[in-house]
Amino acid sequence: MSDGHSLDRIALAALNAAEMAAIAALAHVGRGDKIAADQAAVDAMRKGLNAIPMKGRIVIGEGERDEAPMLYIGEEVGTGEGPEIDIALDPLEGTSLTAGGKPDAMVLLALAERGGLLHAPDTYMDKIMVGPGLPEGVIDLDKSPYDNIISVARAKGVDPTELTVWVLERERHDHIVKDVHRAGARVRLIPDGDVAAIVGIADPDSAGDLYIGRGGAPEGALAASVLRAMGGQMEGRLHFRTDDERERAKKTGVTDLDRKYSGAELASKDVIFIATGVTSGFLLKGVEIKDGVASTESLLLSSANGMRRVIETRRKLGS
Repeated sequence: MSDGHSLDRIALAALNAAEMAAIAALAHVGRGDKIAADQAAVDAMRKGLNAIPMKGRIVIGEGERDEAPMLYIGEEVGTGEGPEIDIALDPLEGTSLTAGGKPDAMVLLALAERGGLLHAPDTYMDKIMVGPGLPEGVIDLDKSPYDNIISVARAKGVDPTELTVWVLERERHDHIVKDVHRAGARVRLIPDGDVAAIVGIADPDSAGDLYIGRGGAPEGALAASVLRAMGGQMEGRLHFRTDDERERAKKTGVTDLDRKYSGAELASKDVIFIATGVTSGFLLKGVEIKDGVASTESLLLSSANGMRRVIETRRKLGS
């Protein structure tokens, strides 16, 4: 299992689960009901995951058991035969994007050998990420955005004015935006969903240099999976809003609630990462249906062999 071959054997079946979730979500694009869109994606993904020959376990998902029928943390999926697999997922990243008919909604899925992904509650995470090819330790979550921008600029041998920092567009990030401007760098604000930005930052041909901000812990684990496959560095720390969230974290096995995780700790073993477009964006095309045939575009990454594929699939609906 440690050589990644078992993951590669189930990769296409996992891709099928992501594609079916994206197709199911398409019916809700632009209809103003993000809950219905999310539920459609969840139902289709669960069906797809349960068809895979594996002993699967959701380690980062959409909440704990009491929030079912969402794909909850601790839920077992798969046929019950085959390799033991841990799964991090977001059946529909960008529920509001989907409901509003906006770009960049996606289905996200990461799979690793048992114990290979952080088992954590559905809470927030403070994160900082940078792409490949830089010295280890060039970013530090405990330093200000300003200091991190200066550090990355020095490591790249460029002026800070040449850097672009991706930030989720939220009021809680106003101080980050101010620090970016103070350093002289550019800000690219993300309206919703941050994993697409992480893929962009990990791509050497992209215009992104840094990601800084607070978002969902599931997206943190998914982002770490992307960086493990494509290269780059990340640090993250769980952020708890309530005592209940702290207690839930303890139940998942988190003992140090203030721990700063590296990307290698969040995704500690070989991973398969899959993203399938729901609505078209800068990363992937959205689902299209014509004459009873659904077309999807997906990104598939494998850290075991450094594989990166963009896959177009056409399937006849109802067959």
